[in-house]
Parts: sequence; structure tokens; C-alpha cells
Amino acid sequence: MKRAKEKPKKRVKKETLASIADRHELYELAVQCAEAEVDFVDDEFESLRGRKARFLKEDFCGSAQVCSEWVARRRSNQAIGVDLDADVMAWGTDRHISSLKAGQKKRIRLVCENVLTQSSLRQDIILAMNFSYWIFKQRSVLKKYFKRALKNLSSDGVFFLDCFGGSDSYRVIKEKTDIGDFKYIWDQASYNAVTGDFQCYIHFQFPDRSKIQKAFSYDWRLWSLPEIQEILLESGFSDVRVYTQPANDDASEDMVPITQIDPDLAWIAYIAALK
Repeated sequence: MKRAKEKPKKRVKKETLASIADRHELYELAVQCAEAEVDFVDDEFESLRGRKARFLKEDFCGSAQVCSEWVARRRSNQAIGVDLDADVMAWGTDRHISSLKAGQKKRIRLVCENVLTQSSLRQDIILAMNFSYWIFKQRSVLKKYFKRALKNLSSDGVFFLDCFGGSDSYRVIKEKTDIGDFKYIWDQASYNAVTGDFQCYIHFQFPDRSKIQKAFSYDWRLWSLPEIQEILLESGFSDVRVYTQPANDDASEDMVPITQIDPDLAWIAYIAALK
């Protein structure tokens, strides 16, 4: 008698660190520091306006980590987070807002709307960080957004943004940073000098050699610092200040007011636009 053939065993797919990782958690660990961001805007608003800010609006809020940090600072603080990605806001609600005290939760509101049309008037501070506003590629659209921010500010409100530049910004490069349990890879995949189109990705790599490729994708225009300042002033802001780390001071994380950035491979700056 012929022996019956055994059925081939199904291969069990091996679980990797990449397969169980949370890309939003990795992003916050690699890229965002809500405490430092709130420290800067809180201190700088008081320095510019002579009073403490109460109302903060975070455009492109993502997981609303900054909003959560803001309402936890003082009982008088209130925050509004605006984003079009309902999934990441839901993740942030579970991760950050759920851990707030009951009174703090009442002082934070998330809105799934377009920042170009959303209205939340009389805000002391409006934020557009992580270069998120670079999604607006046309000058007319960026100006429309800046005008909307101006309208939503209080009479002495301040609009805070960030920007990066330097000769490396125009190159196709990958930068790998060791975070500890994983590696963060910033990938400048393409740049078009004619249009300013700038395609970037974030990848994550783990000790078992598994990866999350294109965990985040950014289809931006690479705006220059002079362009941003000019459009802010054209939009009606009364004054624009620029801040960056002191030159040759790698130990300091403080951002200080400056009027010049020397030619360098890479730099990051904060911008404060005063109503």
C-alpha cells in the first residue's frame, strides 16, 4: 500500500519588532517634544506680550500631545486641536487625553476640520509646527492660511511656526538617528528646484533588522525663511521674529532671537508672527 502523502505544514510568519510597533508612538519618541515646545511658546508669549497666554490652538495637531501638555500646565489654560486625520486624533485621545484629569479634559477640544476654513476666534497662541503648513504649495493658499490664523488670534495673539533649511535641504539624502530601541530614518527622497516640490518619508528600523518603510509620507513645498516672513507680513501680521539655537552651542536647546543664520548644512528655526 502506498503511504498517504502528508499535507505540507503551513509556515508560521515570524513576528518582528516592526510588525508589533506603533508608528505614532515611534514618531513622538523620535521627533516630538511637547514639553519643550510648550515651554518655548509659553515663555516667549509672556516675554512679547507681558502676560500669560490662556488659549492655545494647535493646527495640524495630530495626536494633540501639545494640546494635552498645554491644559496640564495651568488651570486657566484651554486648548483646541485641529486636524483632518480622525484616526490619529483618536489615537491621541486614547494615549494622551485619556490620562488627563477630569478638569483638564474639559478644557481641551479636538476638531476634525480643515485649518484653511476652521474658526476658533480669540486665541492667544496658534501653532503650526513640524513644518506641517508646507503642505500648502501655492503662495496664494499659504497666504490664505496665514490670514485665517491672523483672524483666529486675539488682539495681541502670536502665531508660532517652525522652519528648516540649509544646503542639505536641497539634497536627496537619508539621515539615520539611533533612538535606542529603534532607528529613526529621515528620507529626503526628491526635490524639484523648478517647483520647490519636496517629497520626504520617515522610516523606522529595529534591532532584528525589520523595518517600517514609509511610516509617514510628506508631499511638501520647501519654503524658504524669507518667503515665509514676507507672506506673513503681507497677510497682515505686524511683526515677525525668528529664533534658533546659538551658533556653536550644541549643549543648549534654547531658541534665541536672531537676525542672521550663517550658511550651514542644516538648521531649524522657530518663527513668531505678531498680530
